[in-house]
Parts: sequence; C-alpha cells; structure tokens
Amino acid sequence: MSSGNEQQLPTKAELAEMDRDQLVALGGQLDGVELAEYPDPWPVKGTRAEKRAERAIALWFTLAGFSGLAFLIVMIWWPWQYQPPGESTAHFWYSLYTPMLGVTLGVSILAFAFGIVLYTKKFIPHEVAVQQRDDNMGAGSAQVHRETFAAHLADAGNRSTFARRSAIKRSAGFGVGMLGLGAAVLPLVGFIKNPHANDASEDSLYHTGWKPEHPGEKVFIRRNTGDPHEVVLVRPEDLEAGAMETVFPFKESERHDEEALIEAFIRVDNPVMLIRLRPEDAAKVVKREGQESFNYGDFYAYSKICTHVGCPASLYEQRTQRVLCPCHQSQFDLLQYAKPIFGPATRALPQLPITVDPETGHLIAKHDFIEPIGPAFWERKS
Repeated sequence: MSSGNEQQLPTKAELAEMDRDQLVALGGQLDGVELAEYPDPWPVKGTRAEKRAERAIALWFTLAGFSGLAFLIVMIWWPWQYQPPGESTAHFWYSLYTPMLGVTLGVSILAFAFGIVLYTKKFIPHEVAVQQRDDNMGAGSAQVHRETFAAHLADAGNRSTFARRSAIKRSAGFGVGMLGLGAAVLPLVGFIKNPHANDASEDSLYHTGWKPEHPGEKVFIRRNTGDPHEVVLVRPEDLEAGAMETVFPFKESERHDEEALIEAFIRVDNPVMLIRLRPEDAAKVVKREGQESFNYGDFYAYSKICTHVGCPASLYEQRTQRVLCPCHQSQFDLLQYAKPIFGPATRALPQLPITVDPETGHLIAKHDFIEPIGPAFWERKS
C-alpha cells in the first residue's frame, strides 16, 4: 500500500465509531477487493425449500451425535471379553464388539461431515472475489486491517445465517460434543482398570500365565494341538536339534477346567518360543547376566511377543540363529540372549527359565518371567 493511501486511513477514534457494515466496506477498499459475485442463497426467506434444507442438516448432525453416543456405550458396556465358539450366544455378541466400534464411530464422523458439506452448499454464500494482495512492505498487518478482517469474518458468519438457525446449532453441538467425548474417552479407557493395583496377581503387567498360583505348583510346557481340551506336554526328546515350537503354560489344577484350558491359548502374554539349538550353536551362546541358568541344556524359551509393538516374533531362522518379527522386520540374535540386532526393536526378548520335572520328565517353567514382556514398557531395565 502506498504512503498516499496510508494517509487516508481512518484514525482509531474513527474506527471505533464505525459499525460492522462500514468496516466491511472499508476493508474491501483497503484490500483492493472487488466482489464479482455475492449471491444470497435464499433471497426469499422462510420458503419450504429452505426449511427442508435446514431440517436435513439438523438430521445429519443429530445422527452424528447419536452415533457418537452409541460409540461410547459400545466401548464401555458391550461384552468385550473373549468367548469361545462353543458358547454360541456369548461368542456372537463378543465377535460384534470391534465391528460395532468401527460402525458407530465411522457413522458419527461421516454424518457430521455430510452435515458440514450440506450446510456449506445450502447456506454459505458462494462469493466470487478478486483481490490484489499486499504485504505492507513486510511490516505486518496494521490495526485497521485487523479490525476490518474481523468485521469480514463476522459479516460472513451473519450472512451464513448460522446464528439464527437453532435446530442446526443444537444438532451440530450435539454431534461435536459426542465426537469430542469419544475422542477424550479413547485414551482414558485404559485407566479404568489399574494394572498395578495388585502386582502379585498373575493378571498384573508384571506376571503372565506362567506364574504358579500357589507355592510349589508346577507349570508345565504344553503344546497346542488345535484342540483346547487336549493336554499334550513336552519332553526334551520331542524336539529335534534346530527345532522351534510355540508352547503355552499348563497347570494340573486346570486339567478339567474348560475355561482355563482355553484361556491359556488366548491370553496374549502366554505364547513362548521353545527352541532347541544345535550342539555346535549352543556352544556359542552368550547368556544374559543374571539369567545364566534359565536354559535347560540346548533348550531355550523366549517370549513370542516382540518388544517393539507386540507382534508375534516367531520366524525362526535356523541357519543364522535369529528370530524375525514379520511386522517391522526386527531381528533377535539367539546366540546373544535374543538381543535385537536389526530393526526398530530396542529390547531383548524376555527369557523364560525352564528345566525338566524329575517326576514326570516333562519340561516345566522354573518360575515366571523376571521382567514384564511386550513392547514399550516404561519400567523395564533392558
């Protein structure tokens, strides 16, 4: 803007006396804006078409609100705990948990988006303006430009007629409120149950299903045959040198407990990789400090849960003695206490201490893991 034009700017006192229409007109002049087209979407007020458009927008916003409310209800009260297929009714409702979360949240977001798009098309004036832009010689916006810009925004809001359309305002507020509440609840749901409330419990983050329920109880290493009711325990001679098998815990007290037998397979922190190294490879093993006795001869057991983001790290490469995680290509060296040597994982796989039960000859766990398993656990030392 030239110095000549700057001399014609109104003073602060004159700005204070101007109403919004005058500020809008002044702003257009100062900014060199020429309105080529500025039609009123509804030149005749109160027509049936206008009312139908308003009701349609309010309907979309209301649908967004009720869908957001349904999302909250599903997240908190829907039966989310695993139910076996044998329990047909319970399994049916459990299997709908994740789909219902996706459907309710998706409908809420889409309905709100449709309402915004429809409101923009029906009520926002579709102006066509031509403006010559100026940076004020790098000095930033002067007060007159800030005030006239604010007046333009207020005028646009007034022309959109949003302020006087109570049905749209209430439904939009309902929709935004439910979406916002859902976004706030998502990170808070994890705090409903305190994982540290009882650190001695096997349900704590510090323990897994390999923890004995009472002193002296033996936790056997069990195979998964595909039948959760079949109990097949593992002997050392069952694995050949260079073999790997995913195994699970078994306690004799659970033999006739159908729910516990199934739970052993579906509990996320239970899967363990039982690996029998070849003798020449076992001679090269570097053991982790404090875990020198965790193996039984050539047999080593490591958590199957990748320490990156919790994927199943179960691809065993016998030639290189590495365990690979298929999700993000982390690699763990079994000859060096399963420490990560490639990929995003930064922590070694936790090792399960194992031995042979002298009474039965089956492999058992000496005790639970001595550190929490899984990814990004902030209290791990490794």
